[in-house]
Amino acid sequence: MHFTSEHLLDDGVLERAFTLGEIPGILWTPAPASASASAPLILLSPPPLGLRTAYPRLAARARRSAADGFATATIELPGSGDRPRLPAAEQAVADLRRAMRAGEPVSDEIIDALVLPLVDKSVPEWRTVLDALLALPGIGGPVGYSGGVISIGVRLAVVEPRISAAVLFAGSFVPRVMFEEARQVTIPLHVLLQWDDEGNDRQAALDLFDAFGSKEKTLHANMGGHTGVPQHAGDAAARFFTRHLK
Repeated sequence: MHFTSEHLLDDGVLERAFTLGEIPGILWTPAPASASASAPLILLSPPPLGLRTAYPRLAARARRSAADGFATATIELPGSGDRPRLPAAEQAVADLRRAMRAGEPVSDEIIDALVLPLVDKSVPEWRTVLDALLALPGIGGPVGYSGGVISIGVRLAVVEPRISAAVLFAGSFVPRVMFEEARQVTIPLHVLLQWDDEGNDRQAALDLFDAFGSKEKTLHANMGGHTGVPQHAGDAAARFFTRHLK
């Protein structure tokens, strides 16, 4: 892991950009007064919009988590930002937009082409980054996962035993195959759902929540669109991580 920049933010949080092979990312570590000897880690998965676009929201979540004593990290997803494009996914985006403009249902084939290549590429990258992060001084377990694309979180929760709890954002299309994987998830889950999310299939999100095999799972649903997550929902997610990662 190679750090390319370092900034001490006004609340004492240390923000460092890094690269790991072809994977760029950002690591936030809490101020010494907030950190334990070895800070628990939360992986912040961004939307596939590029880190530049998502940075304000990610940084706000990271700084909130740092105040609670957590280190956090995010990475640029495959096909986002300055990373090489994923041609099949770009074609799927075009097909998705065309179907939505025509008022047609979004087919399983479009959803699979849009989501599954991203899951297949990003999950191994997250595991490689996690190896490097846990080797750094001052960062230790347990590890949590927070964010979307929800299918990435489902796959990671199945294959990565170091992740102890997850906050999942129900705001993206879900391939059918992910429902079977969801049944294999056993870690505690806190799922956020915006009831009026214009780009989300609400029923699919509810069905996915029902499919999760976790004995402890909470659905936190709120009125409003995709970006209208209320403050109290973020507070509830923060309390969830404090209960399960400390």
